[in-house]
Amino acid sequence: MEIQFYNTLTKQKEKFIPLNEKEVRIYSCGPTVYKNATIGNMRTNIFQDVLRRVLKYNGYKLKHVMNITDVGHLVSDGDEGEDKMLKSAREENKSPLEIAEYYTKLFFDDLKALNIETPEIVCKATDHITEMLEYVKKLVANGFAYETSTAIYFDVSKLDKYGILSGINLNEQKSGARVEVDKEKKNPYDFALWIKAPENHLMKWDSPWGPSYPGWHIECSAMSLKYLGEQFDIHTGGIDLIPTHHENEIAQSKGACGKIPARYWMHGEYLLINGGKMSKSLGNVYLLEDIIKRGYNPLVYRLFSYSCHYRNKLNFTWEGIDAASKSLERLKEGYKKHLLGEEQVNKEVVDEFENRFHKAINDDLNMPLAMGVVWEVIRYEKKSKQLADLLLKFDTVLGLKINEEDAKEQIPEEITNLLEQRSKAREEKNWAESDRLRDLIKEKGYIVKDSKDGATVEKIK
Repeated sequence: MEIQFYNTLTKQKEKFIPLNEKEVRIYSCGPTVYKNATIGNMRTNIFQDVLRRVLKYNGYKLKHVMNITDVGHLVSDGDEGEDKMLKSAREENKSPLEIAEYYTKLFFDDLKALNIETPEIVCKATDHITEMLEYVKKLVANGFAYETSTAIYFDVSKLDKYGILSGINLNEQKSGARVEVDKEKKNPYDFALWIKAPENHLMKWDSPWGPSYPGWHIECSAMSLKYLGEQFDIHTGGIDLIPTHHENEIAQSKGACGKIPARYWMHGEYLLINGGKMSKSLGNVYLLEDIIKRGYNPLVYRLFSYSCHYRNKLNFTWEGIDAASKSLERLKEGYKKHLLGEEQVNKEVVDEFENRFHKAINDDLNMPLAMGVVWEVIRYEKKSKQLADLLLKFDTVLGLKINEEDAKEQIPEEITNLLEQRSKAREEKNWAESDRLRDLIKEKGYIVKDSKDGATVEKIK
């Protein structure tokens, strides 16, 4: 069945034709491991995981590369400020290596919690300094780079066109509109390939230009070339990477190889928080850990992300998460009813459901439409193991583990003891003490539910 992807490069939806009919090669920009990944970052990773799963559903093998940025990403995308790794190391009084190891582990913990597959190749920037240096040397030799007192810069004026991905027109841009103008730069949009390190800089390597360290953009070009070759099928990332990072990757590749590295460029849109941006100043930066702490299965967030197409902004609210939690419960219950069902369903019915689901996912990963088909199967009046098997096949794309029971949450001993004290107070008809203990339990994050069979507690979500 034909697959269609929206290509940021051509600004249109296109039929997907891989370079190799049996294997799809993908490069995804991974995390800069200086802080926790937010749920906005995780939305991009879910989109990339769905892409993987859809390609495999269509029978393709994958060679998927994801980088780990542990050096070179400055606090400004315009080659300014301190390296994010060094800034975090200073703030947390740790070494850059300790920072990288700590946040890399947390990142992969989040991927596991969201049932996101690990790409076939995961590569750290600091393990590929030699490859990056060779890439910079080639750009210099090809006449696309020049040296200043502070860095080796890429010369965008040497390209036939800069801005092919974002559509930016350099002739219409005011000098320094995006970046502060380094007076030694030939052009305001020239960007750093290699940065000369101050004497006390913690992360630096020997190079033809003295002790120095890589710019952010060069790592992806060097590593994609090493593992995927001069040209590969798909490059993915968040929409924020289009105007600078991905634009510069294309520039570097054209300077070194004369080619745009990927044929299809796919980008996930922003996650909004209550209709606005996620911001530390607003106190609304959420991590997956925050969702889990409220008692939700982390896969609830994965299901929540399917309520919106990956190329549209998604608005996060706790009400939305609560609704998604209930939906995940209904999905699992619906699957179980079909699993235990003994009715037979016509093969034509099963085939029609599968065909519609397949068409939806192949239409630029249209998960809201695909979920519509899933719910039709769940609600189908005849309960049949045939449909349970079909739902499991769908779940190879959904990644929601619909056939697994949620682990029952362990109630802390402190809460159990308070509940026992409250039960005793109620037996003694000491209603004031009963109410006090109920309120105390609530303060500790649990709500008491009374029934004819006794009292139970649930964590407040």
